[in-house]
Amino acid sequence: MLDFLPITAACFGIPQYLPQIFKLRRTGDTAGVSWSWATLTSINNAAWFAYFMASGYWTASLPSTAAAVLAGTVSVLLVRRGALNRRAIGWIAGWAVLLMVAAVVGGRVGLGSLLAAASIIQVTPSLWTAYRTDRPTGISVGTWRLVFGELACWFVFGLWKGDVRLVTLGATGVLASLLMLARARQAGVLSKCRLAA
Repeated sequence: MLDFLPITAACFGIPQYLPQIFKLRRTGDTAGVSWSWATLTSINNAAWFAYFMASGYWTASLPSTAAAVLAGTVSVLLVRRGALNRRAIGWIAGWAVLLMVAAVVGGRVGLGSLLAAASIIQVTPSLWTAYRTDRPTGISVGTWRLVFGELACWFVFGLWKGDVRLVTLGATGVLASLLMLARARQAGVLSKCRLAA
């Protein structure tokens, strides 16, 4: 039964950035949404695609492809709304180069080892932005619920397969999504309190 977890993860993973895209298009609200997070998510998922293909996790290629494309779309929408973080461009480009070098030099193991750290690098800007923004009303709860669902599946699957990289990805993503959902809820409660005052 645990062999089907990648399929369940795909069901959560493929559409996970659509709620954020729809919210950005509908409201134009970027408060609390990190351009660096969206860009790193796109880059890292392209690298995860390579790792999954090299590992024979074929079903994982669908959500990683969808995440790369849709997170890239979020990144573009944020740029169009003036949310580009110019200071982060250099280190994001450096990270992309480092992933490519790890893949070429270390193959699947080298890339996977670096991707274990990628999950921490990827979620840090989203948490930083959400918790430093006074009212992060641009955060899509739907996106972070789907992130939680997908990465909880990968966490359990990684435990079952003994894949430390997937366990790290899953644990980091579950924690980050819970923190983002808590921040979005807090922002919603604060907004309601301000409207009532």
